[in-house]
Parts: sequence; C-alpha cells; structure tokens
Amino acid sequence: MVKLKTLCGVAVLVTAAALGNAQVQSPPGTAEVTLNGKQITIKYSRPSMRGRKIMGDLVPYGKVWRTGANDATALSTQIDLNIGGANVPAGNYTIYTLPSANSWKLIINKQTGQWGTEYNQDQDLARVDMQKSQLSSPVEQFTISFNKKSANSADLVLEWETTRLSVPVRAK
Repeated sequence: MVKLKTLCGVAVLVTAAALGNAQVQSPPGTAEVTLNGKQITIKYSRPSMRGRKIMGDLVPYGKVWRTGANDATALSTQIDLNIGGANVPAGNYTIYTLPSANSWKLIINKQTGQWGTEYNQDQDLARVDMQKSQLSSPVEQFTISFNKKSANSADLVLEWETTRLSVPVRAK
C-alpha cells in the first residue's frame, strides 16, 4: 500500500511539472518607455495566430476589442501624457481598440483590474485615431511596443498578422 501511495504521489508531481512547462497560449507581455525620466508601462497578454484569420475574424471589425487576451490590457503612466491628441493624466488605465477594415481607434478607459472582455464605455477617457499600415510579412504573436522618438515622445505600436497600428505619445 505504501508503494502504491508513493507511486501515485510521484505521478501527480510529474504531471504537475509537465503542465507547468506547457506552453501558455497567450503569455504575458510588457511594453515600456521612459519619457522625461518617467516610466510608461503597458502589460498585456500575447495571443498567437496559430493558423487563424485574425483581422476581421478573431479581431472583429466594428466591435470593441480587448487588445490582447486574458486580463484587460493595462496602461500605467507616471507622467501626464498626450496620446494622439488626448490628454491622459498620470495614473492607471485600460486600453481597448475599435478596429475596422480601414481605420482603428485606441480607447483609453478609466476602469482597471477587470477581465479583458469587461468593457464599460461610460468609463472611456478618450478615443483617438490610430495610423494603420500593412506589414510586409506576418507577425505571429500580437505585440505592443514603443518606438521612442525623443526624450519626451514615442509612438505606441501594435502589430499582429499583417497589420501595424501606431499613435503618437508625448509627455506633458
């Protein structure tokens, strides 16, 4: 009986270790930039294409998208910002997007800490237009990054499939 319990215990540990090493479908990602000596951070989850049609299908046109996977995409800024013409005070926010075939809007929302699909339009701080362009080769895994332009400015960049979106970010 002791040998059976030991064998079962070992089997549980081996299974747990294997599950712990399994590839996460949408692993966490972080985009960071320092403007005027202050940190701006975006924490999000990074879904992959995995052979799926993304734009207009998995990311539906005309509906607010969580802009990643899992928990809501979180923006934290230690400094007041101007994002695409909108004033964003220092603090914590959630980022959503509103995609369409020809244009996208970045949504900066005051609600924080929720699951990614929990969207409350009444909490929108701002909606700003994003520049859309076509990538020459597909990006398998959704990526958010900053392209720093100067000590006080950067472009916020989203890339997935063959779509690239950007919006200027400036420290105030």
